[in-house]
Formats: sequence, structure tokens, C-alpha cells
Amino acid sequence: MTPATWPRDEPLDGRLMLLDPQSGGFEDLRMRELPRRLRSGDVLVVNDAATLPASLQATTSMGEHVEVRLAGRGPNGGEWTAALLGRGDWRTRTEERSAPPRLTAGDLLHLGGDLTATVRRIWSISPRLVDLVFDREGNALWQALYRHGRPVQYSHLKGPLALWHVQTAYGARPWAVESPSAGLPLNWELLGALRKKGVALASLTHAAGLSSIGDSIVDALLPLPERFEIPETTVEAIERARCEGGRVIAVGTSVVRALEGSAAAHGGRIRAEAAVTDLRISAQYPLRIVDGLLTGLHEPGSSHFSLLTAFAPEEALLAATRHAETTGYLGHEFGDAMLIVGKARTDRGIIPQPELAVPKNSREDFDGLGRLLEGSQRRREPEVPAESPRSSARSMGCGQCRGGGNLRHPKTDRRSRRARGIRRPIAV
Repeated sequence: MTPATWPRDEPLDGRLMLLDPQSGGFEDLRMRELPRRLRSGDVLVVNDAATLPASLQATTSMGEHVEVRLAGRGPNGGEWTAALLGRGDWRTRTEERSAPPRLTAGDLLHLGGDLTATVRRIWSISPRLVDLVFDREGNALWQALYRHGRPVQYSHLKGPLALWHVQTAYGARPWAVESPSAGLPLNWELLGALRKKGVALASLTHAAGLSSIGDSIVDALLPLPERFEIPETTVEAIERARCEGGRVIAVGTSVVRALEGSAAAHGGRIRAEAAVTDLRISAQYPLRIVDGLLTGLHEPGSSHFSLLTAFAPEEALLAATRHAETTGYLGHEFGDAMLIVGKARTDRGIIPQPELAVPKNSREDFDGLGRLLEGSQRRREPEVPAESPRSSARSMGCGQCRGGGNLRHPKTDRRSRRARGIRRPIAV
């Protein structure tokens, strides 16, 4: 599929394919038509993670060049898992980038002047995956990352991205290392039209990870375990939609992983929590929470495409993909979209309890992946850094879910953490 090479000036002009999972039929629309394809009582759940500048150029103590792409935050403030790529930049296809210099635990990386990181561990599955410890924590680290980092991007783009290119309208805390791109077309005009239609808006925060690091072994394991946080107001909005026959529509695969990951850990019901999920979803996985999905167009064989098969038969998805290719749909993060939506889950009956078990092939079993799950069910309370690019008050997970509050403009929205359903400070 032809990739979109740059963000659209008018996101509502983007194409939207409506796929009926029951019949396999599809229809060509525009993004601005989304409100009339949803119905009053539905709840649209977005990922409000802002995208951080996760690509940093570095040199080793021997002067060798390496690109550091942050992949996920560790259990302590200055610890991160990262992917290393050799000489070059985003203009070279990731799979064609040279291997990084061979490093060992204890080696130092210099990242733009005053910032350094020590290699704490090399993952055994690939020398491209490492655990790093930065030389600072808290606000000082965030300031350095925003000073030296750039957005992660890939070779199909025609120019270097600015950080604002990869932010959603409602982005809050900088958790995502790549943009939760399914939400990029949802500007305030479209969100307002959805609210006017009677569609409830709710949010969660999910640390969307890397799409590729150029190592086929590691890429086959993606996505890595990722942390998420679901506020109480989102749980209430979903439960209200269930009671009233509405549907739960996820914006992006990261929202599906968070909601279904929480349900998998709690007997089929989601909870307000901060946790980590290593859940992989495919056609064999019984969805418990999500009824529909607004997503980008994904290549067959990718983990994202595999997740789509939980919503629609693979044959229907392949037919829709062929149609998209022949009619000029655009792919990748700034491309066109697909809406897969069926009946509300209340129409389908209750899933038998045995089907609610976590899949046996938990990805904790892979060497190194379990470390990211360390302490995942424990709430932590480090300070929220002042360098967050947007206030978390801009998240949409509250007023409109408590009896029809209006969608607020980001410049005037000053809701507290309690209004968002967060009882106490949560780590950025």
C-alpha cells in the first residue's frame, strides 16, 4: 500500500473505510462522516498519551555513532529499555540500517552534550535491545530528552518531522515513543460533532511502543510489554454504555490492548488501574470489552493486522486491503483509516468463564520481556515532571462521561486529576 509521506493539512478529508465484520462488506467514506456512522450511546475511547522525542543521536566512548530509540520506561525514573541502530538516520529503511557497535554492560553513551547513559544490560535475544540508566532523573531528564531528542520516524516520510506533527489534539502525558496515530485525524471539530451526536468520549493512557527496530527476531516479538492507565471515569463510561446497549469503540490498537489487557487480568472486567500488559491479540482471542475499532490500514502479517482479525475475519480484511490498494488509500501513520464496528457486546451474550483465561503463551516467558513487567501491578507515585509538553488536564476522560458534560477546548480545560478519575499522582 502506498504510504502517506506527510501529515494532511485537513485531516477530515482523509479517507475512511467502513468494514462490516458480519457481512464482509465495506464502504468508502471520509473522516468527517465518522459521527453519522456511530450512534448515540456509543463510547469512543482514545489514547491520550502524548508522543515524546524518543530518537536520540549518540556516540560511544570510542566515537562510534549510534541512534538510540527509547522503547519503554523501566521501573525506576532514569531507567529505559532502548533499541540501538547503527550509523545513519530515518532516511534509510530501518531493516537496511547497519548493526550498532557491539557494546557491553557498563559502556557509556554520550547523547548530545551533557546527557549520558550507561548500558546496564544487553538483551540476549538481540544486541540491538539494551537497558539504559541515564545520568539524571525527573525534570532534569525530561528537559534533556526534549532538548536533544526528535520524534521516531521512518524512511517513507519526505522530510524530518517536528514534535507537533505526531501529537493528537488531546495528548497529555508523554508516555508514547511513537504516535498513537489512529487518533491524529480526531481534531476538535470532529470530536465536537461526535459529542453532539450523543457519542460519549473517554480516555486512557497507553505507552505506545516502537513499530520496528530492523531486527527480524525482535520485530516478530513486537509489541513489547507496555504500561497503561485506565481512570475510573472511563470504566464508568464503558459500564454505562453496556447498560444502555451502546458500543465501545477503541481508537487505535493501543486502546484495545489496554482495555482487553485489563479485562484479561481481572476475570473479564476492566478496572481503574495503572498496570502493564503483554497481551497479544489475534483471531483466536475472545474480545471482552471492545466492540469496534477505528484504526489505520495495516499490512498483512504485522502484529497490528493480527489484532484486527479479532474484530473481522481475515478474508474480509484481506479483501478490504486489496480494495484499499487498488483505490488509492494511503497507509502508515499519516494515512487513511478503517472503522470496524459490529453489534454491541450485550447483543452477543456473556463469554463463558473458561474463555477468559490469559493466553498460555504469555510473552513474559521470553528472556528480558518479563523485566518490563516488574512491579506492573504496583502503583507508584513519582512526581509529574514540569516538562510535560501538555497538561494532563487536557485528557477527555471525565466531564462528558458524567452525565453529558460539554467537550472542553484545551485552552480552557483545567480539570484536576480527581476529575479524571486519578486519585493520586501517577508516573509520567
